[in-house]
Amino acid sequence: MTPDLLLAFDDEWALAQRLAVALGGLPLQRIERHRFPDGELKLRLPAALPPRVLLLRGLHQPNDKLVELLIAAPAARELGVQELSLACPYLAYMRQDMAFQPGEAVSQRHIARLLAGQVDALVTIDPHLHRIASLDEVMPGCRQRAISAAPALGAWIAARHERPLLLGPDEEALQWVAQASLAHGFDHAACTKQRFGDRDVRVMLPSVPVAGRAVVLVDDVASTGRTLIEAATACLAAGAATVDVAVTHALFVGGSLAQLRACGVRHVWSSDAVPHETAVIPVAPLLAEAIRAL
Repeated sequence: MTPDLLLAFDDEWALAQRLAVALGGLPLQRIERHRFPDGELKLRLPAALPPRVLLLRGLHQPNDKLVELLIAAPAARELGVQELSLACPYLAYMRQDMAFQPGEAVSQRHIARLLAGQVDALVTIDPHLHRIASLDEVMPGCRQRAISAAPALGAWIAARHERPLLLGPDEEALQWVAQASLAHGFDHAACTKQRFGDRDVRVMLPSVPVAGRAVVLVDDVASTGRTLIEAATACLAAGAATVDVAVTHALFVGGSLAQLRACGVRHVWSSDAVPHETAVIPVAPLLAEAIRAL
């Protein structure tokens, strides 16, 4: 796929500029937003659009951004777009992949199908897929490509640690820890987690030596940070020399980043898939490669 134009919103403009450069100087235009006093949104797109457009929209702060996306996509088609592709660095609602209680909505299926009905193709980074193998299962009729920032996290860590121990803060993180370790031969494992609520978790360390080690906790997303805090606290109590954190998607709601640092974590690194003060690892080259592959 070779798009004619990249459309982006103001809050992701820096990433849009880097992505446009990575795509060989792709023309870039802005979608303007206005919020009415009652919270409704008004969007303004360029008055005429070419046949093939790439729309950049990550879904951190998901509810507002989903509404923006559901307005922008059909509006773009009305303005001339025949093939609309979505670069979505953070794809929300993927963690809710089964009904744990009778009547619970499986949001992963519903949001994925909703997006598949709006765009012809989608590229995303490290979607939280646990019980399905790929997005093909929940996005019928939409070409899609899910890529990982874990190798880039691993390269960042390798430039700062000689022989670190990479730990996933829970079992689900093992896939990202393994990818981050692969090219460098790092020792790696995953903790075991029990969840009692959104902010109430218990973490048990794996049976690997931690004392005296430089430990890096690796995960796809940090939201409340509770699992990372519990894992970091356990590592330091077990004698870890240092604990750092590397994540793809830095959400860190509320004061969770400050709490993570207060528990003894030294460095927090994230990709710029989500705009955040910890973002140091660029994803534009990864997105550009995946877009070309479509």
